[in-house]
Amino acid sequence: MEKKGKILVIDDNEDALFALNALLLPRVEKVKTSAHPEKIEQYMRAFQPDVILLDMNFRKDVVSGLEGFAWLEKILEVDPRAIVIFMTAYADAGKAVQAMKAGATDFISKPWENEKLLATLSSALKLKESRDEVASLEQKVKTLGDPPYPEIIGESAPMREIFTLVDKLSDAEANVLILGENGTGKDLIARSIFYHSPRSKGIFTTIDLGTIPDALFESELFGHEKGAFTDARREKPGRLEVASGGTLFLDEIGNLSLPMQAKLLAVIEKRQISRLGSTRDIPIDVRLICATNLDIREAVERGAFRQDLLYRVNTIEVHVPPLRERGEDVLLLAEHFLQRFARKYKKQARALSREAREKLMAYPWPGNVRELQNVMERAVILSSDVEMKAGNITLQTFERRRDEEQFNLEAIERDVIERAIRRCDGNMSKAAALLGITRYALYRKLRRESR
Repeated sequence: MEKKGKILVIDDNEDALFALNALLLPRVEKVKTSAHPEKIEQYMRAFQPDVILLDMNFRKDVVSGLEGFAWLEKILEVDPRAIVIFMTAYADAGKAVQAMKAGATDFISKPWENEKLLATLSSALKLKESRDEVASLEQKVKTLGDPPYPEIIGESAPMREIFTLVDKLSDAEANVLILGENGTGKDLIARSIFYHSPRSKGIFTTIDLGTIPDALFESELFGHEKGAFTDARREKPGRLEVASGGTLFLDEIGNLSLPMQAKLLAVIEKRQISRLGSTRDIPIDVRLICATNLDIREAVERGAFRQDLLYRVNTIEVHVPPLRERGEDVLLLAEHFLQRFARKYKKQARALSREAREKLMAYPWPGNVRELQNVMERAVILSSDVEMKAGNITLQTFERRRDEEQFNLEAIERDVIERAIRRCDGNMSKAAALLGITRYALYRKLRRESR
């Protein structure tokens, strides 16, 4: 056994104390022995043992073990995480079970077998180490607070607005509609809203409506009874039924056909469903979070989306900005993905070169965060350098776009101005400084572009 750990031995038998001290001292960091259980609290505070070996029977009661249980209770009052191993010469299965229920970690019979005792002690020391790690993590959580938006990386003004809105929704159960381009992270925002909601202890289930044909929509959302259709070999609850009491995330709700929109609207209004093949109504209590990449109001205007359904699902609207409008969040995300994929593929890449950072900032990111993730994964796989070079980062769409516009000076100037403003999070003074012109000249160019 590795020589580590501090062991406190409490036993009224001097011979047992001598034998345990001789056995343990060469194998652990420190050993303290005592025949006085009334000093346990003092020893715990001064010696701070990792494991306590405690005799169950002392001079007042040599058989029942009640004294030992009383001292165990005292120990756990001082330290609820204490690791205590009972020892007794009057062992039986009943006492062992009772000891475990009372909070003991393990039970050793006297006379003990040295190898078994050492193995038990080794396990106890590992348990102590594990408990200390958990306690340390819990303390860090209390000190730092829970990570408010896990997996959401961003410090730009548009993202701070979203974080503020999510905070405001923490006491509400209103339905939410999340709007944004493909790849912006609408699903992460949905999970963050759920994570901070009054329903966070309930279930969170999701349906990607862009991948479910109408023929399967009702079965998936409402469920079905056995025999409701050819392949219905057993009954199946739908997602709405499963999510009752929790949250249902309907991704790409803009792809839902008009007949299915009508069915969903009826469910929202009545707050009950009926499985396919059943005449029984099942009450549900579900919070809806929906998302779409479509211009939903334009879809309403052309009759592709029901206006009354829109009113039902968008009590609160959240607009997720495209990556090209998030300034230096691009670099925060790129570095996050760089570290993640370097660990995954066991690569040396640890940082972005200045040229690589400039290249990433200059790109318009039509595929948003999802595209950036793919770009960084490919770059890490193909790179063997510690510093990620610009040449390792392939942005084919950007190269084509640059070739198309290289002879259009006005388009180039407009693009550069827009990128400078995005990089500076809308701060015109900083953008003008970045462009090497005065703020008045920047405003003059913007007025010219707006004509």
